[in-house]
Amino acid sequence: MTVLRTLVGTAALADHLDDPLWVVVDCRHDLLRPEAGRAGYANSHIPGARFMHLDHDLAGPKTGTNGRHPLPDAASFAAKLGAAGIGAGTQVIAYDAQEGVNASRLWWMLRWMGHDSVAVLDGGWPKWVEEQRPCTAVVPHPRPNTFRTSPGGGWVDTAYVISHLERQDMLIVDARSAQRFRGEAEPIDPVAGRIPGAVCRFFRDNLDAEGCFKPDAELRAEFQALLGARSPGQAVHSCGSGVAACHNLLAMEIAGLAGGRLYPGSWSEWCADPARPIARG
Repeated sequence: MTVLRTLVGTAALADHLDDPLWVVVDCRHDLLRPEAGRAGYANSHIPGARFMHLDHDLAGPKTGTNGRHPLPDAASFAAKLGAAGIGAGTQVIAYDAQEGVNASRLWWMLRWMGHDSVAVLDGGWPKWVEEQRPCTAVVPHPRPNTFRTSPGGGWVDTAYVISHLERQDMLIVDARSAQRFRGEAEPIDPVAGRIPGAVCRFFRDNLDAEGCFKPDAELRAEFQALLGARSPGQAVHSCGSGVAACHNLLAMEIAGLAGGRLYPGSWSEWCADPARPIARG
């Protein structure tokens, strides 16, 4: 079986809807309307798809200082994956209606857990619906599987970011919009601004006019220009809460520039401590 590690097209997914080794996960979510994704799933979804909620399944408990979407406990997350029927031999396909942002979070988290057989549906739910692919409101009842935890690295904490702020061996890549990056507006977090030294790579710049990821060569040229003399492994990806940053990590993987790391706490964790430096403008 060919293992998919970055993207899958709508036609390929349609051909595998009855494949017992493929598990589809619906990751639709609206940050301002947290239950909109679940409601959309209940109304209609890709046949066989399980639903995972960004706040409840793809994040751990919040303390007020660890960001809006901290990483969950690995064992708890593994139990949820197993309950969804995901095991060692499963090809996971993630999709959403938010340009791949939330699906990319699941993509990254599975890789963090040591499971590389995961891909994001290119074009997501909007493309699937536009092409009039099969949809259903029937909720599946998957046979439980065993997902063995093997969490690895691939991420950094706030202490690491602080200790590398003045060093050239770290480049913080911020996936938020330019307006939020500059601190001109902040619709979600209590403080506007960015981590000093960060560069802006709005996640939507990874997509073409149809909402699909740009070709690998185009992404490679754009990220290499952003990195300059730094290696891909020196990139630390940030955003508001460690979700949209995964979109840039996926784009770099598509581009053949693997090795970047996620800062899960991102801006929402960074700005929770007023003693940390903030840049604006």
